Formats: sequence, C-alpha cells, structure tokens
Amino acid sequence: MSQIILASTSPWRRALLDKLGLPFECAAPQTDETPHPGETPRHLVLRLAQEKAHSLAHLYPQHLIIGSDQVCVLDGEIAGKPHTVENACQQLLKASGNIVTFYTGLALLNTVTGHCQTECEPFDVHFRHLSEQEIENYVRKEHPLSCAGSFKSEGLGITLFERLEGRDPNTLVGLPLIALCQMLRREECNPLLN
Repeated sequence: MSQIILASTSPWRRALLDKLGLPFECAAPQTDETPHPGETPRHLVLRLAQEKAHSLAHLYPQHLIIGSDQVCVLDGEIAGKPHTVENACQQLLKASGNIVTFYTGLALLNTVTGHCQTECEPFDVHFRHLSEQEIENYVRKEHPLSCAGSFKSEGLGITLFERLEGRDPNTLVGLPLIALCQMLRREECNPLLN
C-alpha cells in the first residue's frame, strides 16, 4: 500500500481522514488559491484540489496525495471566509432563508503512476429564517471567522439550518469521505482490508 499524504493543514480535514483508520501524514500545499477570471466554483475547486496534490508530488514520489478545496456559494457568488464579526453577520443575514451550496473538490494523485482522480461534491445547506439577534449571538458564541459561510456545521451552526442535502455529510466539513474511499479502492487501498 502506498503511503498517504493529506495536502492540507486543516485540523478538520485531518480529523475526517482519521476516521478511515489509515496511516497518513499532513503537508502544506504550495498553491495560489486566486480564482481565474470567469472560473465557475465547480472548476475552481477541482483545479485547486489537483494543484494542491501536484504541488507536493516532488516531495512524495511514492505516495497517494489527497488534495481538497471548498467554496461556499450564495446567490451565485462565492462567499469566502469572513475574517471579521461584521462580515460574518452580513454573510449569515444574506444566508437567512436561503440555500447555500458548498462545492468541495477532491483529487487523489498517485505519484508513482501519475494518475489523478478528481471529483466535485456539491452539498446544499437550507438556512432557516434567522433573526439579527440569533445571528449576532451565534457569531459571538462560535466565532466562525475562519469558516467559509460563517458557520461550523459540526458545532452550534447546526441550529441555523432547516435541512441539509447531499450524498456525504463529511463534504460540508471539507473532505468527502465516500468519494475518497471509492478513489482509494481504485488504488488498491481499502480502509476495510488494510
């Protein structure tokens, strides 16, 4: 079995990959995440997931490298990380009563063969109608300033939603494990047999 590298420093992605019980290492990818002019969210995350995996290939020539990237789309526009309390409140106010779609790009690069599998997983978050006080209290309590969309679904963010729609709930946190397991099995790396 090839060694696995997660091209990410995200503690959330690390925790998700830990679920599979496979040994892996994390490494910081060297990737410019600036969108190209006219690039769709789907193309952006697929390109960045691949670039993250490929950016580490020279350091790990006998490995399976996992790249992942995620964007949050509201009203057709990418909503990035808020970074400030004011921006977080504005994002959540805009999301109130709306559907926010997360696109998560996933790439698995076999650096021995050069074969790279990719997939884009969409996930829809249906927000309930939120009061300004609920939004302000949520941001104060959870402080989601480094989270795309200004919430943490694995925490108190779940109270903001009416319903969630998608194939894999892990996608919302940033690493679609169902798709990843399919890719790993194609590389003869089955978490249940290794």
